[in-house]
Order: sequence, then structure tokens, then C-alpha cells
Amino acid sequence: MLLTRIVLKARQFQQWLVAQLAFSFLNLLKLFPADPAIRFADWLMRQIGPRLGRHRLMLVNLKNAYPEKSEAEREAIAMASWGHMGRLAAEYVFLDQLFDFDPQRETPGRIEVSGIPIFLDLRDNPRPFIVFTAHTGNFELLPVAGNAFGLNVTVMFRPPNNPYIAEKVFSFRAARMGKLVPSHAGSSIALARQLEAGQGIGVLVDQKFRKGLSTNFFGNPVQTNPLLAKLVRQFDCEVYPARCIRLPDNRYRLEIEPKIDIPRNEKGAVDVQATGQLLNDKVESWVRENPEQWLWYHDRWHIKRYL
Repeated sequence: MLLTRIVLKARQFQQWLVAQLAFSFLNLLKLFPADPAIRFADWLMRQIGPRLGRHRLMLVNLKNAYPEKSEAEREAIAMASWGHMGRLAAEYVFLDQLFDFDPQRETPGRIEVSGIPIFLDLRDNPRPFIVFTAHTGNFELLPVAGNAFGLNVTVMFRPPNNPYIAEKVFSFRAARMGKLVPSHAGSSIALARQLEAGQGIGVLVDQKFRKGLSTNFFGNPVQTNPLLAKLVRQFDCEVYPARCIRLPDNRYRLEIEPKIDIPRNEKGAVDVQATGQLLNDKVESWVRENPEQWLWYHDRWHIKRYL
């Protein structure tokens, strides 16, 4: 018992120390203007990332996804992906500055938005709906945009494993992104209540899921969370794809696409299996457009156990 308490305290201290180092780095970035700070974070992660164990996982993921590419091409994508992860961390510090979208301004700012009529329609004609996205670009900007457009959207997110970082991230997100639901055993009930109340929800659909639908992603078998399909089956709500694309010079394009047609079986009921595959196909199309902007270090195919 004593040994267990010592191990737990040591683990707790390690998590606290990691969190303090992360917070110190982000506070240091605040001393600089956004552009050089973001570029520095990109450079720094390109130096650190390849030295981490996750780099090997990234290269295996890329080889499985792009067997036709050369080793050098896959290494280049991995390096750029590390850079984008550095940017994502730095952009947290400057998120309030980055979102400068104003439909009335004559000159473009950092943010451009595609699909404004869809945003306005969802706002002005309230109804239950689901917006889904993936870990592409700065996906954190999408709920910020929804909040700015006055959309009443509840967003499900996966908290970081480190509890000290998770607490800080939650408070930061809650102040800028509307209602938040941490992903856990009861999250599906919380999302269902929002749809039942005629409101919208936002979900990420490219996370690792151990006991999901047997689907394919980049031609490889993968487990996909059936939650979105089951919610559509229950509430018959509209589903909209949305993504963020990083542009040159620290600019961003936020896109919300027209609603998708959900696959149905011969009886007219939602085909949960086919819907899961449809989500994967949409995300794959996004990733293929900008492969360096996806987080390849995720163990999406659950292969880390074999490395």
C-alpha cells in the first residue's frame, strides 16, 4: 500500500512538472508577437519531434497510408506535421488575436470563412444538427468561429491525459468555444440532450476508438466510433462537415460544407456501418489534400502495440 502511494505521488509530481514546463514555454511565447512565436514553435518541434518515440509511429502510419511515396517524401510529411503540432500549441496563446474574421472588412485578415450562408442558416433557423471535423489545421478555431457566429453548439472534446494541463485547457476553451462536453462514458447522453433540445453539437471523428465499427481509412482496417451515426438515427438531424486549413503567412481558412446525405438501408433507417465509412472517406479526402496538416502521431490504426 505504501509503495502504491509513493508511485502515485511520483506520477502526480511528474505530471505537475510536465504541465509547469508546458505553461512556462507558452508564457514565454506571450512575450513575442504572434507571427515570430508561431514560426519559432514550428521550428522547435521540427527539432524535437524526430527524437521522440512517436516519430517512428508517424513514419509507420505514413508508410501504411502512402505506400507509393518514397521514404524521403514520407519523412518530409512527418517533419512538416511536427511543425504544425508546434504551431497548434503556440496558436493557443494567440487564439484571441488569430480569430479576426469580420465580414464587413474590405481587406482580408488572418481568417477567411467559406460557407457563411450555412452558418447563418443554422443560426437563424434553429434545429438539431451535427458538425463533424478532424485533427486538421487548427481545428480549435472551428468552435471559436461557431461561437462568433452566434451558433449554440455543444462541442465534445477529449481532455489531455495530464490533469493539470486538462484543467487549464478546459477553462481556456470554455471561455471561447461555448458549451463543452469531455469525452467519457456519459458524453453521448449529454450530446443527445442537446439534440433533443433542438440545438447543435460538434464532434471529432478521427480519433482512435477500440471497440467501434470495422471500417477502412487509407485502405487499412480501423475502428470508428459509431456515436454520430447513432445520434443521427435517433434524432434524424442534419450533418455538416467542417475543417480548418492552414494557409501561408499564418493565415487560416475555415470551411463548413453543405450537409451530407446519410446512407440508409432498404427500410430507410440510418446505415450505421456505411455512415462510419462515409466519415472516414471524407476525412481521408481532407488529409490527402494537406497531409502535413494532420496529426500523424495519433495511433489511429492501433498499431503502437506492435512497435
